[in-house]
Amino acid sequence: MSRKAAVVALTALAPISWGSTYFVTTEFLPPDRPLFTGLMRALPAGLLLLALTRKLPRGAWWWKSAVLGALNIGAFFPLLFLAAYRLPGGVAAVVGSVGPLFVVGLAALLLGERPAVRTLLTAIAAAFGVSLVVLKAGAAFDTGGVLAGLLSSLSMSAGVVLTKRWGRPEGVGALALTGWQLTAGGLIILPIAFLAEGAPPALTGTNLAGYAYLAFGNTAISYFLWFRGIERLSASSVTLLGPLSPVTAAIVGWAALGQALGAVQLLGMVIAFGATLAGQLGPRTPKEAGQVVATGTGTGLFSLAERNGQKVSMDLEGSGVRR
Repeated sequence: MSRKAAVVALTALAPISWGSTYFVTTEFLPPDRPLFTGLMRALPAGLLLLALTRKLPRGAWWWKSAVLGALNIGAFFPLLFLAAYRLPGGVAAVVGSVGPLFVVGLAALLLGERPAVRTLLTAIAAAFGVSLVVLKAGAAFDTGGVLAGLLSSLSMSAGVVLTKRWGRPEGVGALALTGWQLTAGGLIILPIAFLAEGAPPALTGTNLAGYAYLAFGNTAISYFLWFRGIERLSASSVTLLGPLSPVTAAIVGWAALGQALGAVQLLGMVIAFGATLAGQLGPRTPKEAGQVVATGTGTGLFSLAERNGQKVSMDLEGSGVRR
């Protein structure tokens, strides 16, 4: 396996992990606490990475970390929750899939980068594949929900552009930078969660196990791999790893929850996966000057579903797959 292929494979573990969040959230966590779930994902993971690296920001990196944490986590999660509550999961996922186009536009404005036609076409194909996987007939649209979904994509896209532009300080690894962002984002979500949802719910052992997986495997490790991939791979390599998340969510939903997969959804998976593979055919250069990664369908998407007649919170990680 080549060095690039190894980095791609490790980076791909992040969206694959995020695709499993739907199953964990619906089966292991208390219902109707999406903001608390976001808090439990971000803050413990960030504090763990701070404890492991024993590095704090210095100088300008205090405010830079706060900005990146707000864009990638603190603003991103609440906006996604709002969109998911007001939109069907499939619609929210499709709205989120415009993220790559936002990144291309922001890169042109902030970095003077000319967008590659092949990347644009592949991103559109990936979004189309995702829509086939998650979008249901007769899906309703809500103006406020669509706006929140677009703002969430814009927030994450701006975070990716600034992450690429600022890099990281000398002598600081990707693990420490990930910890700074997760901690900052978690601290932003903290007051919002308590104001919107009140005191934390009583937690069972099953709940704690679910939160432990989300915080450490699904967030601390996955975000580290994702940010590491952004640093080491070209834009064309990372852009279309995002569709692996909804494809994984659909497969897990079929295997573990008995959700049906029709011919249209299978076709969408093939298109999305094909776009992902096509995204790896670009230059082999580990870092391409001035290029920015478009984040595919995003790294988190919360929606609602009906389970046993009750509405429960579901983090679909960009999939929009409904139970």
